[in-house]
Amino acid sequence: MLKTRKVTDVFGMQVYTDDGLFYGEVEEVIIQNNRVYGWRVRATKHSQLSRVLTGAKGATVPHQMVKAVGDIMIISRSALPSEELPESDKEELSAEDY
Repeated sequence: MLKTRKVTDVFGMQVYTDDGLFYGEVEEVIIQNNRVYGWRVRATKHSQLSRVLTGAKGATVPHQMVKAVGDIMIISRSALPSEELPESDKEELSAEDY
């Protein structure tokens, strides 16, 4: 049987990736055409999201990336923005390093 949950119960819920990294906390829901389109996740202190997005307050996770919602929300690791090297570091690496 499918369990339902109120959207307001999800606000403030901790979000983890499917490999166990703390991602942040749910800040708001994005609804489009009466369906959940995505989740706005706040980058909190010590979260993986705050490490990758230095200076940003959060990110939007598409609802398709959500794997489970219970006491916590579990999302796919691919929702985590990739860490990119600064331009100066990219120039120092040779083609063999890629």
